[in-house]
Amino acid sequence: MKSGLLLTPFVLAVGKRHWWISLLFWLVMVAPAQASLILRVAVSEAASQVKIGSSTKALVRDASGKTLGELPAMNGFAAQPQSGKVALSRWAAGQMWIEPTGNGYVWIGDRWYRGKTLLIPQKGGLTAVNYVELEQYLYSVLGAEMSGNWPQEALKAQAVAARSYALNKRSESQTDIYDLENTQISQVYKGLETESSGTYAAVDATAGQVLTYGGQIILAVFHSSSGGHTENVEDVWTQPLPYLRGVPDFDQGAPVYEWTKTFSRSELSTKISGVGNIVSIMPQRTTAFGSVITMKVVGDKGSKVVSGATLREALGLRSTRFTVTPQYGTVAATTNPEQPPTAFQVKGKGFGHAVGMSQWGAHNMAQKGYNYQQILLHYYQGATLARIQVQ
Repeated sequence: MKSGLLLTPFVLAVGKRHWWISLLFWLVMVAPAQASLILRVAVSEAASQVKIGSSTKALVRDASGKTLGELPAMNGFAAQPQSGKVALSRWAAGQMWIEPTGNGYVWIGDRWYRGKTLLIPQKGGLTAVNYVELEQYLYSVLGAEMSGNWPQEALKAQAVAARSYALNKRSESQTDIYDLENTQISQVYKGLETESSGTYAAVDATAGQVLTYGGQIILAVFHSSSGGHTENVEDVWTQPLPYLRGVPDFDQGAPVYEWTKTFSRSELSTKISGVGNIVSIMPQRTTAFGSVITMKVVGDKGSKVVSGATLREALGLRSTRFTVTPQYGTVAATTNPEQPPTAFQVKGKGFGHAVGMSQWGAHNMAQKGYNYQQILLHYYQGATLARIQVQ
């Protein structure tokens, strides 16, 4: 069992005026030997080789905990799959732990990480899973997802959102091997490389705080910038969630608030295949806030309907909130029956899926004097702040 929950309400005064927020204490039950909540993060998956090392002497153990030997400090080794086992230096085992002694760090692939590492044979290769304390994991995530130099209230909001997201995904993990990945598939995690004084301060100031709705930790997704208004989650994905409602954004003036890309006709026809030379691209369905759900692409050899997400990926766009205008020579126009367009101009707004918290919006709200609680409760409608306690 990953967790058991005990709910105890209390009240906190927030900000310059009192925003009375009902808070809940979460009691997260973990194995008695654990002093804190541990996350399992896949740093490398099914790799043909994993580079391993430690800043201090490291113990090498098998799956049962038996000590196989030691790795000397500041030396690099290559772990490899071998007949369904992990082979490292002179040892081989079904699974292998690398545990730095003292306050040491472990080297996985090309970076230093806190905690320890489990090497597991998987899919013909090796998967390296970093076992790291939740709060220490967040030291890195904050710097990878939001600059550590940003205003503290924005960083605190990111810390609570990232903590909530990690615990939500942990509770729903579909594999027994790890809870999260280290990329944008989960949230970006780069070990010590992205830690800073700013991320330490924000994580420590919000230690254990999460967002809840209906007694459950929410799926606190976030993105860079929405382009003026965030989206209702069901218009972007499928499942409607009451706390992921479209709200006005505060991201005006962000470097990704507006953007433009231009494609020649031949370039666009190559990127969107199956219709010949493209003649027009027209929106077929959009969300209430202007993001493309589907577009009709017409060419001289046929037409087809393409999703906004597919177009975003094919064209390398920052978001699905965009319009496409044909160009005739150097002039952009909606139509010109006398000749086919020579190019297409794509004008867009925002960066990311536009659901949940806008990071640039949080940045601007913090600069305007909003605190992190106000930021979070703006972007996650009806959510409640809570705190976890690990025993």
